[in-house]
Amino acid sequence: MADKTVRVPVETIHRFMIDVFTSLGVPHDEAKTCAQVLLTSDLRGIESHGVGRLKMYFDRVKQGILSTTTKFEIVKETETTVLIDGHNGMGHVISVRAMEMTIEKARKYGMGSAAVRESTHFGIDGYYPLMAVAEGMVGMAFTNARPSMAPTFGVDPLLGTNPIAFGAPSDEEFPFLYDAATSISQRGKIEVLDRAEKPTPAGWVIDRVGKTATDTVAILAGLKKKENAFVPLGGIGETMGGQKGYDLATMVEILSASLQGGMFLRALSGFNPDGSPRPHRLGHFFMAIDIEHFVPLEQFKKTTGDILRALRNSTKMPGAERIYTAGEKEWLKEKEIRAQGIPINPNLQKNLLIMQEDLGLDSYNFPF
Repeated sequence: MADKTVRVPVETIHRFMIDVFTSLGVPHDEAKTCAQVLLTSDLRGIESHGVGRLKMYFDRVKQGILSTTTKFEIVKETETTVLIDGHNGMGHVISVRAMEMTIEKARKYGMGSAAVRESTHFGIDGYYPLMAVAEGMVGMAFTNARPSMAPTFGVDPLLGTNPIAFGAPSDEEFPFLYDAATSISQRGKIEVLDRAEKPTPAGWVIDRVGKTATDTVAILAGLKKKENAFVPLGGIGETMGGQKGYDLATMVEILSASLQGGMFLRALSGFNPDGSPRPHRLGHFFMAIDIEHFVPLEQFKKTTGDILRALRNSTKMPGAERIYTAGEKEWLKEKEIRAQGIPINPNLQKNLLIMQEDLGLDSYNFPF
């Protein structure tokens, strides 16, 4: 199958995503925001949250559970905090605006935070800390998600994959950026494996009796039926620290629901009791810290760079090629993607063609 994967220029995919969103009814400027968040994921080599997710938004708009017109409501605001209701609009648009407000508050008062309720999938979590980093700040972003992860010693998929993202500027060409789910893996990666027609690695997912599952197609169906669940970061049980991933996921759930008076756990499933689709009603939490309120920015960057270089230059284990720090591999991958294009495998090609035909985007002549 790999020999049928084609590379499509970055700009072509970017324009196509904008056109898909606008054709669905998203205002042009907001469509550009949505496409930019997805493109950032592809550029960083994170296939699970880039153009591969475009069909998901397409389907949700068609189902009527994702509003293309974003109503951004400020419910409550102070000098350093803001509570926002997104009214099930485009999660990318809601989150970019929320992070912009957070950054402005941090610039004036040193710290800023935003709690968001009634939102939708917002793409790659790391996009939002990078907004703060671009302004010389530390940024953090958290979100809950539809239930798919079991608590340690449990089998019910209750928690979302609940990612944590943290970004900090450095004096190097790339910032430190941690962006990861609190489960071992997440649904987007299973979808990538499904498009590539590959099995799921053992230890990522369990079934109703706690046994590891590897059939990718069956897992995607089982997650919907609550027959499968992701394992917390650290693995099954507590031997390798699975309780730590479980606890971190719960922390994210609290930050994404309790401060907002928002939905949580099974209420985020996206389905009514009769099985009909409904909005996911997700919650997010964003934070920015203005470094200059603590130390000079250049000093912070130098210290951070020294930390990263010391880690990378430390003694490697036998057989290891090199040591990386968070965000470095993605920075390197972006150079490759910009030069070679975004890889589109046959199953993703089918999805792009479905959207192209449905929306009448005849100006695109994809090489597949």
